[in-house]
Amino acid sequence: MRILAVADEESRYYYDYYTPGKLDEFDLILACGDLHKSYLEFLVTMAHCPVLYVPGNHDERFETEPPEGCTCIDGQIYVYKGVRILGLGGSYRYREGTYMYTEGQMRWRIRRLWLQLVRHRGFDILVTHAPARHLNDLDNLTHRGFQCFNELMDRYRPAFFVHGHIHKNYGIKIPQKQMRGSTTVINAFEACAFDFEAAEKP
Repeated sequence: MRILAVADEESRYYYDYYTPGKLDEFDLILACGDLHKSYLEFLVTMAHCPVLYVPGNHDERFETEPPEGCTCIDGQIYVYKGVRILGLGGSYRYREGTYMYTEGQMRWRIRRLWLQLVRHRGFDILVTHAPARHLNDLDNLTHRGFQCFNELMDRYRPAFFVHGHIHKNYGIKIPQKQMRGSTTVINAFEACAFDFEAAEKP
């Protein structure tokens, strides 16, 4: 399965410089937050595959005006062609906001998923907006990651952890892909393509 992950900033390659067929190679698009509604609607219109998304910390408008044709997977396990995808949107709380959470609040959101986690026997891809703590994150509250995401990876060993929120233009060297144990961690800022193979399921 060929997957395109996008986050935070619209990809000019897939948007401004789009040509017919450019998205045909993808079987699934995962959007990790803070993208314009019109961009997500463009992707789902031009691609011949679903667009699954989680909200970012700036996506409060999606409560009343969600992107048409796209599927929100925030707070659930969504199964697509046998691939179990867990979505957890939002960022670390640095001010009041709909999609901002303390560490304790994010842990509570995960605890509420216990029945889905049992029923699906875990998950294959973790899709979030925020990064995990000490894994691509920063020390300030605005860009701090969640420790509970590390614990999710340690317990369920997904093949991929895909997140946004950490822009490459912050002036720090953050890899787009790296490994944490058996999990490939992807910073989806702008766009990143990857392949999911059935053999990668634990």
